[in-house]
Amino acid sequence: MTTAVQSSMSPATAALFADYVVPNYTRYPVSLERGEGSWVWDDQGQKYLDFFPGWGCNLLGHCPPRVVEAVQKQVATLIHVPNTWHTEVQGRWAKLLSERAFPGAKAFFCNSGAEANEAAIKLIRLHTPESRYKIITFTGGFHGRTMGAVTATAQPKYHEGIGPLVAGFEYAPFGDLAAVEALIDDHTAGFLVEPIQGEGGVRLAPEGFLQGLRDLADRHGLVLAFDEVQAGCGRTGHWFAFQHFGVTPDVMTLAKSLCGGVAGGAMLVKSELAPSLRPGMHAATFGGNPLAAAAGIATIETIEEVGLLQRAGELETLFRERLEPQVEELPIAAEFRACGVMIGLELLTPGAPIVQACMERGLLINCTQNTVIRLLPPLTLTDEELHAGCDILIDALRNHTPS
Repeated sequence: MTTAVQSSMSPATAALFADYVVPNYTRYPVSLERGEGSWVWDDQGQKYLDFFPGWGCNLLGHCPPRVVEAVQKQVATLIHVPNTWHTEVQGRWAKLLSERAFPGAKAFFCNSGAEANEAAIKLIRLHTPESRYKIITFTGGFHGRTMGAVTATAQPKYHEGIGPLVAGFEYAPFGDLAAVEALIDDHTAGFLVEPIQGEGGVRLAPEGFLQGLRDLADRHGLVLAFDEVQAGCGRTGHWFAFQHFGVTPDVMTLAKSLCGGVAGGAMLVKSELAPSLRPGMHAATFGGNPLAAAAGIATIETIEEVGLLQRAGELETLFRERLEPQVEELPIAAEFRACGVMIGLELLTPGAPIVQACMERGLLINCTQNTVIRLLPPLTLTDEELHAGCDILIDALRNHTPS
C-alpha cells in the first residue's frame, strides 16, 4: 500500500472539463471511474483507498449493495413525481427518521445540506413573530453555499465578492455562551449551530454549550436548530450527534450520509413547529423523490441490520490508537479529535502536501481549515483497511519536511 501511485487522467476527459465545465472546483488530475466498498479506481486502472468518500456522503462505502438494489428496483417503478402527490416510500422514510430522532419529529425533504439549512432559516423566521428575524450562528461553522446558508456561515473567506449578504444574521464565537447572550435582543429569532463542526476542523461543542443554548432558547422563546449535515445519520455512533450531548433541538438539518451516496436532504422539526412551514412558503421540486427515499430507507436498514452504529465506536477506538500517539511523536502534529468516524488531526503546518503525498501512495483524504487533516471514512471500513490507510498517513506525516 505504500508503493507510489503513478496516475494521469485521460486527455479526452481533461479536454471535456477544460472546454465545457465551469472551473469552480480545484480538481486533482484524476478521473474516477468506479467504486466498491472503501475503494475507488481511476480511468487508468489505479486503485485508491478512500478515507473521504463522497465528501462524507458515502457512509456505507461506494455502491453499497442494499442501496444499489433499492435504487435499481425503484428506478424501474417510479422515478419522480411532484409533491402535489403522495408516495408511500416518502412517508415511510419520514417515519423511520422521526422514530430515530426526537418524539413527534416531522420531515421536510430536499436535495442537499444547503437546501436543508435554507428551509431551517425560513422556518425559524416563520415560527417567530415578524419582528423577530435575527439568527445567531457561530464562528467556524459551515452551512452551505446558497445565499442564506453562506451568510449563516461565519467565515469571511466564503463571503468575498458576493455581497451584499442576506440581512439578519449575527455571529458569536463557538462555545461562548456569554457572547451569545449579549447578542440576544427583541429581534432575535433563533440559533443555527453544528454540534460538531465539520468543515471548521472536526470541533466538538464544548461541554455545556449546547445545553446553554437550549436554556437560552427556552428562556427567550427562540428556535434552536442543529445543523447535522455532516455529523448526522450514524457517523458519530449515535443516529444523530445531538444524542451524544443529551440536548434536543427544535429543528435539525440532514444530508450527506442520509441516502448512502444518493443526493438527498432533510429538515426534521418538532411537531409544534411544523405548521409554520405552511403550503406555498417553501418547496423542493425533487425533495423526497422516490429514488432518494428508497436509498434513504435502505441506508437506515443497512446501518441497523449490520450493527454499524456500534461499529462507529470501534473504528473511532482504532483510529485513536493509531493516530493520537502521533501528536506526541511528530513535531508537526498538534491535536487529535474524533467522534465516531468523524476524525480530525490538527497540524502545525499546512496539510495540503500531506493530502497530495497520501494520494500518490493510494490513499484519499482531505484537509480543511488549512491545517486539519480530515477523515470521514465509511462505517463499513475493515480493520485491515483502517490500518493500511493509517500506515500511509503516518508515513506521509513522518516524511514531510515543512517548507
